[in-house]
Amino acid sequence: MSCWDVIQAYGLRSIGFGERLLPRSDFTLCDQVVLIGSGMLWNVYFAMMALFFGFFLATGLAVAKASRSKTARKPAEWFIFVFRGSPLFIQFFFAYFFFLNLKGVNPFFDPFTAAWLGALLVLICNTAAYSGEIFYGALRSIPRGDVEAADAYGFTGWPRFRKIIWPTMLRLAWPAYTNEAIFLFHATTLVFFSGFPAWQQRGDALYYASYFADKTFNPFVPYPILAVYFILFTLIIIWLFGVMNRRLNKHLPAERRKPMKVRPNLIR
Repeated sequence: MSCWDVIQAYGLRSIGFGERLLPRSDFTLCDQVVLIGSGMLWNVYFAMMALFFGFFLATGLAVAKASRSKTARKPAEWFIFVFRGSPLFIQFFFAYFFFLNLKGVNPFFDPFTAAWLGALLVLICNTAAYSGEIFYGALRSIPRGDVEAADAYGFTGWPRFRKIIWPTMLRLAWPAYTNEAIFLFHATTLVFFSGFPAWQQRGDALYYASYFADKTFNPFVPYPILAVYFILFTLIIIWLFGVMNRRLNKHLPAERRKPMKVRPNLIR
């Protein structure tokens, strides 16, 4: 089988298109590159969806935590504390068995035991908690003069938040939020190694890398391939967030537009 045939057979296998059976022997480098790359589709899906929904939830959490109302502030503080204070792997584990029990009560919860929805909800809550704390710190760091200027121009309530508070918060929080996006993308590898099973062997990139490592007894081929994929996608994330960072700072003088420096979290 040529490499082009392998791409046609396994390029979209992780999402249900192509050959159903995995290769059993005589693994080529092309087999491993294509199948691990196919699994990356799941990692990209989890990261994109969790970042999109988690961003808005994090904004709400930050605003609620900064609120003077105890009714709004306390639930946000506890939400952030619980999801930042517990390991992500344990969150996957408890969420799966929680949804599994609910599934026995009502069939409505059946999709929640699948990774595409159940694990995604965990990732959304986890990244929202970390991002919410980042945004909260940015809210506390907004120069008082900006708020006073908004008041002087007659901005109040939602218009003040949308035009003054929120853009300034994002500009201050964006470098740290970029690190969170990178960490979240890397954390997607935990999905199919937690409680959520891979249906019909349709897992993510780490699932396929582990498959080849187990079959060949040689982890020094599939895992470096996996690392290269993640490095490439990390570079894409840095570039995209860098473009947005320049957009957020376009109103500043050129000498004040410092390039964004990404410092990955070595310990979290």
